[in-house]
Amino acid sequence: MPVLHQRLSDPHLPLESQNPAEPNANLISMLLANLAKYDELKDILTVERPAPKELASNNRAIDQLLDLFVKGADGTYNKAADFDYLSYLFADLAKHEEGRSYFLTKQEYDGVIPLTKLIVFTEHKSDVRRKGVASTIKNVAFEIDLHSDLLSEDEINILPYILLPITGNEEYDEEDTLSMLPDLQLLPPDKRRDSDPTIIQAHVETLMLLTTTRHGRDILREIKVYPIIRETHLQIEDEAVREACERLVQVLMRDEEGKEKVDEGMKTLEHRPNKGSQRPKPDGGGSGGWAKIEQEEEGEEDDDDDDKIVEV
Repeated sequence: MPVLHQRLSDPHLPLESQNPAEPNANLISMLLANLAKYDELKDILTVERPAPKELASNNRAIDQLLDLFVKGADGTYNKAADFDYLSYLFADLAKHEEGRSYFLTKQEYDGVIPLTKLIVFTEHKSDVRRKGVASTIKNVAFEIDLHSDLLSEDEINILPYILLPITGNEEYDEEDTLSMLPDLQLLPPDKRRDSDPTIIQAHVETLMLLTTTRHGRDILREIKVYPIIRETHLQIEDEAVREACERLVQVLMRDEEGKEKVDEGMKTLEHRPNKGSQRPKPDGGGSGGWAKIEQEEEGEEDDDDDDKIVEV
């Protein structure tokens, strides 16, 4: 790792992935994503180096990588790369306090909060990009003191980007619909929620983190998050997603004195033995897995401990 840090810090050595003609840019992105499993790579947050003119970024390596991720989506910067795996790097960096601070702090060179550059990709066509971004958002949500910024429409405004991926084409009561966020009203008939259950679980667990404060709970109740979670629970045949939905409902359907509001909607959810209130744990890039060129063969078991989500 010291050798890697020295290489990244060398101002005379351009970062290969930023070369618009680099044919192996995606492989380099995967390498960075895998190296981020090691805590030492968080030092990249402080590395400075000249940026290529084509990138039009500043001299911080992390800013350059984030701008590369945004500008390089769908091969617009490098025809041979999409840089999707950089989202896994961002997710792992966001497990650290320094990483979360970076993603939530407005940068001087462009006046933009880095997280706002990422959240626009929660409905992107790439499974890898969506998964890494969802994990980054969830990890950033562990900064409880900054939840007001995450929820504010004038700051990060995170809620539309979390709720749209978990919302399908179901119809809701008119009263509920009118209270929902404008982005969730009048959705097209062909609207589909995310096809990856692990991404849906990450978004639901992010909502659970946002209920940590009274302000967050009040907002989620006000914009009628409960009906959306109810339908997600009904439509997704995945145990982990359903358990996450049930934990969130337990919070949303209780008043601030801890009394449960039992209504017909609440009875829609299947009640199972209470497994206790489980605080969501930080996600690693790709929900803790290693970046790979190809999908693992069906039925192959992965017993690598690094593939498990662990508390940091």
